[in-house]
Amino acid sequence: MRKLLAMAFLLSTGCAAIEDQDSGETAGASQSQGVTAEVWVDNWFVMYVNGEMVLEDSVPITTERSFNSETATLSIPLPMTVAFMVKDFKENNSGLEYIGTNRQQMGDGGMIAQFRDTTTGTVIAATDNTMRCLVVHRAPIDRSCVNETNPVAGQGPCGFAETEIPSNWTAPDFDDSSWPAAVEHSVRDVSPKDGYDAIQWDSSAKLVWSDDLVQDNTLLCRLNIPER
Repeated sequence: MRKLLAMAFLLSTGCAAIEDQDSGETAGASQSQGVTAEVWVDNWFVMYVNGEMVLEDSVPITTERSFNSETATLSIPLPMTVAFMVKDFKENNSGLEYIGTNRQQMGDGGMIAQFRDTTTGTVIAATDNTMRCLVVHRAPIDRSCVNETNPVAGQGPCGFAETEIPSNWTAPDFDDSSWPAAVEHSVRDVSPKDGYDAIQWDSSAKLVWSDDLVQDNTLLCRLNIPER
């Protein structure tokens, strides 16, 4: 699936050089570069580059303890805009998981990603607090919901807040200046699990989320990678 998505992206971006009809010289297209993306998210993500979906977490979010990392290599011109939709697992809009069991709880999220020059292995960009992240689902509104015997989404302490997803939010020219900055979190706070240790993370790559790892369940995040 990852390879098919990457190939589809190459076809859709029109990265091939454009031949000038008069001079026969190459014109109008930036030279593509090999970029390897390495991503870990608790629990699930989909990634876009310049508005095109290029990578989706291969483990469904409905899988219990769906912790894994994903790696994909793309051929794309720089600069580029990377956009993520990231989700922590929730059983329903209450924001809880394992509802009705002795494990009933609020989950916690977290993500990290880095982008390498495929030829040299040099990290050219990574997640940190220069990113912008918009929370589009927050639940429960009141943390006491976790103690409810029969928690009902939208009722009592189990209320939730949803923000409409902006149109064209993955596009390079989308204005995200009003979005909050991503918040960096420590490894201790996120406690990353399976898949995280499968990647050698550069020191510039930070675990990020909103300021609330527990109640903020779905985020839209954007990262700009400049021309080198």
